[in-house]
This record gives sequence, C-alpha cells and structure tokens, in this order.
Amino acid sequence: MKKVYINSIASISAQKTFDHTTFLDEIIDHEAQVINVVNPNYKDYIPPAAARRMAKGIKMGVVASKMALQESGLDQVDAIITGTGMGCVRDSEKFVSAIIDNDEQYLTPTSFIQSTHNTVGGQIALELQCKGYNFTYVHASNSFESALLDAKLQLELNEENNILIGGVDELGDHTVTIHKLINHIKPEAVKTSELLESKTEGAVFGEGANFFVLSNKKQTHSYAEIEAVKLFNTLSENNVSQAATQFLKDNNLEIDDVDLLVLGNNGDVNFDAYYHTLSTGIFNKTQQVYYKHLSGEFNTASSFGLWLASKILKTQTLPEVVKLNHLPTSNFKTILLYNQYRGENHSFTLLKQC
Repeated sequence: MKKVYINSIASISAQKTFDHTTFLDEIIDHEAQVINVVNPNYKDYIPPAAARRMAKGIKMGVVASKMALQESGLDQVDAIITGTGMGCVRDSEKFVSAIIDNDEQYLTPTSFIQSTHNTVGGQIALELQCKGYNFTYVHASNSFESALLDAKLQLELNEENNILIGGVDELGDHTVTIHKLINHIKPEAVKTSELLESKTEGAVFGEGANFFVLSNKKQTHSYAEIEAVKLFNTLSENNVSQAATQFLKDNNLEIDDVDLLVLGNNGDVNFDAYYHTLSTGIFNKTQQVYYKHLSGEFNTASSFGLWLASKILKTQTLPEVVKLNHLPTSNFKTILLYNQYRGENHSFTLLKQC
C-alpha cells in the first residue's frame, strides 16, 4: 500500500491562522463562553454577490479549501471529503424559525437548501467543477477523523491520487442557547489562556474550518505523513492508556518513540480526566500540547489539532502558547494526537515527519 502525505493545509479559526506567514505568533486571548472565528477577507476568494448568499459555514469551508488548494499548487482534486458535526446549523435554525413564525406558509426554500450537512462539500465541488467522489461524514466529534480515514484508505489503495478533506462547523444562536441550558457550555466567561484552570463543567464553544490536501505522492513542500488513524465510539477512562499503547504497538512504536502528544483538553472538569490519564501516566515524560483554548470546542475541532501538528512537524517549532508541559524537546519526528468529547468518540492519529 502507498503512503499518505499532507501536502497542504489551511485554517480559519478563532486565531489569525489564515495567514500562512506566521505560526501562532499573535494570540487573541478571548474571554467568553463562545468564540467566533477571525474572518479572512472573503472577497479575495468569493465574489461579494455570491458571498452574501452563503451561510458562514459555507464561506469558511469554501475559502479554507481554496487556500489549501492554492498552497498545494493544484487546480483540481480527485475527491472531496468533508466532516461536520452540525452542518449549516444557522440556516437550519432560520428555516425552522420561519416555519413557526409564518405558520408553515410562504416559505422560501433557500435556507432549507443550504441547511443540509453536505452543502459545504457540494459548494466546493461546484466551485472546482469537481465531478469525483464527494462525501460528507456526520459522526459527531469523530466526523473529521472519519473523513480522514476514508481519504487515507483510498489513497493507500491508489484509488485516488489527490483528495481534499476538511472539517467545518459554525455556531448558531439557538443551538448555543440549548448547549448552555444543558451545561455543555461553561456557565461563565473564561479567558482562553486560563481555560484549564476554570475547574467548571462545560467547554468554551467555537467554530472553524480546517482543510488539507492529501496525496499518495510526496512533494518537497509536504507537511507530514499520516501513519495511522483509529476511532473508538466508546472507551472507558481506565482503558485509554491501554488503547494508546496498543495503537502504537500496532504501528511498531513504543511510548518513548512519541516526540509530541497533542491533546484535546477543553477545560471541562467532568471529562478532561481522559487526557490527564495519558498526560500524567504513560506519557508523563513526553512533551505535550493542547489547542482548544485557541480554537474553542466544536465537533470538528480536532481538525485544528491536525493543522497544529502538521505545522509543528514542518517548521520544527513549538509555540509557547500550546505547551502543556515544558520538556527539552527540539526535534519532532513522531506526533500522536488524541481527542474525545464528553467521554465518547475517541480518536488516535499518528503523524510522522516526511
């Protein structure tokens, strides 16, 4: 089977990550329960008339995909695979609200048409005129990893050569209100730099779009090699270390072979224990980083984690703002990513330096 490489990356997040010339040099320290993305200049990528008709999630996805394609040097890809937990939730809210407000009459179809989960993938295909494989995974907080795994399998088997993948989720007012009511969002505004010290339940929610061009052909500008991806729907806290050890063993690695551990801590006092099991246990002598204080928590936030790990591998630099511990590590060859949300949908992703 062929090897799979990340040939380009793009990120629109709550930080200025759309600027490729910097790597988390200037950090925005949000103080909120919910954080929105820092918008790039969408007019540089989408005609203003078209942008006005697009929901925020579609704009983020289309622009991030164009950024990734530009960096890859490609005009076309063989397939488009997206992951999203909530899809275009703002248009879903608009359509349902219109049904209620107008007593189910005189409804315009635009919001309904754009509310489906595969709208982003479809819009990207229309922009590129790509008639290849187009699939959207809606697997809660494993949505992006499902897209990643699908692309990896197709490239390994040489079914495709270049695949655009991405994770995208947007915030919706009504959905945010519901998450606050059920304590999935923190009850108080928290400074993102102090997220892990909050000691309260819930997370700081966010939104974003992170896209990658994957290929089975290594380029001089490739970021990383995707060695393996493993998903678990359920995994007990006691079995996390065993699962991580077995995952590494299956890929002929030991704990000491991991140069960097990327964790999805979100400050939820009820569920961060899954990460603490690894950070204070078998990986207590490994350099560790986290990222959801920068991006916020959303179903495809792990795609921001992959963006971070890819940048670290290529630049061989580790921004101070993401460090969970401080160990003398200067050379990064093997990175392990672990993510879960509220004790479910666990994922392990293994990256290696090209």
